[in-house]
Formats: sequence, structure tokens, C-alpha cells
Amino acid sequence: MPMYDIEHIVPLTDAQQDKIAEAITKIHSEKFVTARLFVNVNFKDISTMNTYVAGKRRPNNRIFANVRHGPSRTQEMYDALCADIESLWAEVVGSEGKQELRGVFVLGSIVAGSEGGFSVPKAGQDEEWLEKNVLAFKKKADSGDTDFQGLLEDLRSRAVFNGILDRAGVNGAN
Repeated sequence: MPMYDIEHIVPLTDAQQDKIAEAITKIHSEKFVTARLFVNVNFKDISTMNTYVAGKRRPNNRIFANVRHGPSRTQEMYDALCADIESLWAEVVGSEGKQELRGVFVLGSIVAGSEGGFSVPKAGQDEEWLEKNVLAFKKKADSGDTDFQGLLEDLRSRAVFNGILDRAGVNGAN
């Protein structure tokens, strides 16, 4: 559902990318009560791209968070998301010189989409959407789809989703 595009001018190791992607997934899925499977993170080295700030060439690191916006998501939630990501970046990459993260931009640009064969729900309707689709998710998991096996495990591990699994009768192992 959300797509985090991380544009960086400093080289990032695989371990740094893994840590950032895992942490952003955790931050987003907990802050907005979404399933981890649907949080996407991309990395793009833009060190050779011409970037301008105030009309002057200023290469910098930045993150664009393309999310679903709706009334359940407040400005305070988005501000906290930005602060959490800035802290994460400083911890994993650094905050001095070229390592500094110069911007986190949250764009409420996702109005519709399909992921894993399922229409994306409106912001704030994830729990209803999960409940509506949980049996189809289980069917995909049972057929060997490891992404959906992971989705069910994620849902089982988070108390906020247990009622959905219980009502659908899928709270046991695959």
C-alpha cells in the first residue's frame, strides 16, 4: 500500500538498507495499523543525478512516502512519522555532511491500487478490509505463497488483529 522511495547520495550497504526497510515497515504498520506485507520500500542511488535546492546544485538524501490519506490520519501522525524516519536515518546512516537526511516528504497520493491481487482499501479501513479478505489470504498461504504465509504470521503476532483471525477461524497455524 504505502511506497517509500528512498533517494540517497551516500552509498548504503545491504545491511543498512535492510535495517532501514525493516524499521520503516515497523513504524508505518504500527502507526497506521496496517499489515506489514503491504509496506513497500525502494532505494535509489541518486549520487550522479543533478539535484537543485534554491536554484543551486545541492545533492541530498531524501525520502518520499507515498501513502493513502484519509480522515483517520492526522497531521500529527504524519509529523511523528517524519520524526521517526529522521531518527532512524541518523541512527543507521548518520546525520553529518553528506550523510544527513535533508527531507522526508509524505505524499497522500495513493487513491487506488491493487496489491497481491487485492484492491487497496481506503486509509483507516484496513481492519475491515483484512477481515473481508482474510480467507482469501489464507487460501494463498495454504497454496504455498510465502508472502501470504508471512502476512498471516504478522496478523497472528499483533493483538490488534486477533479478533479478525478468530472470527474467520484462521488463528491457528497454516
